[in-house]
Amino acid sequence: MKSIINHELVHLLHQKTRLLEKEANATLSEYELYSAQWAIIYCLATQGPMVQAEIGKYLNVEAPTVTRTLRRMEEKDWILREEGEDKRERLVRLSPRGELKLPEIKRSMQQMEATLLRDLNQAEKEQLYQLLGKIKGDRDTV
Repeated sequence: MKSIINHELVHLLHQKTRLLEKEANATLSEYELYSAQWAIIYCLATQGPMVQAEIGKYLNVEAPTVTRTLRRMEEKDWILREEGEDKRERLVRLSPRGELKLPEIKRSMQQMEATLLRDLNQAEKEQLYQLLGKIKGDRDTV
């Protein structure tokens, strides 16, 4: 195998990310959700209620984008936004509908993920997970 140049590796990662997003959007269309909205639902399901700023930081998404996405999700009854301890903060949590649909959506997403990763054995999945964890951006603080 030829030596991999940084831009080739980053380009391949970008292509695979786009593939993942496309497949996720196709899977989520049944629920009238998009991958960005699923990322927030998954975040809230695994981390619990969070303020908007924490969601943006966790997902590496700009504040205006998070605000727009949450507004749409609130309109479709996926999440609830409530005043936080600080009146300027908005605490975000899954709505009762979001909680109810979560297991079904998770099963659909797990099936999609299994299909995408079917050619990797468990050791390769663990190695890929560790390698991707080493990629850091200039603004990464983790």
